[in-house]
Amino acid sequence: MVWAGKGKTAVVGIGMSKLVRHSEKSLGMLALEACKAAIEDAGLKPSDIDGIVTYPDQPFRGAGSRDGEDLVTAQFMMNNGYLGPDIKWYAQISTGMIASAPIEGINALISGACNYVLFWRAMHMPKGTYNTYRMNTAAGDAQFSATYGLANPYQIHALQYRSYLNKFGYDREMMATLVMNSRRNATLNPNAYFYGQPMTREDYLNSRMIADPLCLFDCDIPVEGCTALVLTRADLAQALKNKPAYISGFGQNTAKQLEYVAYMVADYMKAGQPHANKIWETAGMGPKDIQAAQLYDGFASSTLYWLEAAGFCKEGEALAFVQDGRVALEGELPLNTFGGSLSEGRLHGMGHLAEAVRQVTDRAGERQIAGCENSIAIDGSPLLRGSGMIFSRHADN
Repeated sequence: MVWAGKGKTAVVGIGMSKLVRHSEKSLGMLALEACKAAIEDAGLKPSDIDGIVTYPDQPFRGAGSRDGEDLVTAQFMMNNGYLGPDIKWYAQISTGMIASAPIEGINALISGACNYVLFWRAMHMPKGTYNTYRMNTAAGDAQFSATYGLANPYQIHALQYRSYLNKFGYDREMMATLVMNSRRNATLNPNAYFYGQPMTREDYLNSRMIADPLCLFDCDIPVEGCTALVLTRADLAQALKNKPAYISGFGQNTAKQLEYVAYMVADYMKAGQPHANKIWETAGMGPKDIQAAQLYDGFASSTLYWLEAAGFCKEGEALAFVQDGRVALEGELPLNTFGGSLSEGRLHGMGHLAEAVRQVTDRAGERQIAGCENSIAIDGSPLLRGSGMIFSRHADN
């Protein structure tokens, strides 16, 4: 059933801090920088913001929990003195994935709880912590994996990716096309960590192996920084300076209990397909209605799984689908037009949401897809959990 709130809310402002490997500024300062930029971009004053929401979870297991240093909570934003004193509604979400937070904001706007919602996600990445878990004990399922050295996400994703390649008869070298496409898009994105830094096929093929078959450039680039969005109701959006990016549909999955110690090759369809179907159903759309897709790429292989789970191609076809320019800016399905997490930076899907907004409001600069009516953004791993949204140029798309 099509969602009753379709087209009733919109994103009207985008803000980003600088994305760097290790910032000299605190995470709280980076978040404040992005939030200020988003509010100014929307043409609003800080005192206009009467709702706030964030997804403040730590970026890796075992990270610190110092507010303003390791994460940035709703309480931090309310207490720093930048926003007005009359916040009517606030929330912070720790289930699902990134888009679960603005979904709460959308519901607050529709219910009349507030008029303008500020949403942000800030990421802290201390040296030597990227996707690395340190543990002194191995309880539960971990006793059958961590004790043998299988403890980190990139290792688990590598196992599943190898199963995918073997099952469908692909060579890992074919992934160079997708990764190079993301890098090409990032060279046109001033916000990207790899802005203006192209990649060749030889660069990809000669990069060091992280966990076979995942090489260095198959992994997202860890950064510190923040992206923020401002949301409001469609009637209020009309009076603001930017074209609204209307929210047409959404979906979210909470984490599922794995039936095995590690992901299996079938898990991405088992978990990802029902999630994607929720998004299509709420929007009354399907893959053919999308002109630009921003699909999560914490690891390059995750993008393949989303292409199939969301129905852009059939199961087992994704690595062939991304060849021959099909997902380039000029192709039939422009993919991760901002560079993705692989080349813009690891923000847990915030970059995907922001780019989907830019594409339907003609704000993507050299990356702009002509006539982009609808852009989908999906975050999280299709092997386990995720959330996503469709943004549209027109409220009645």
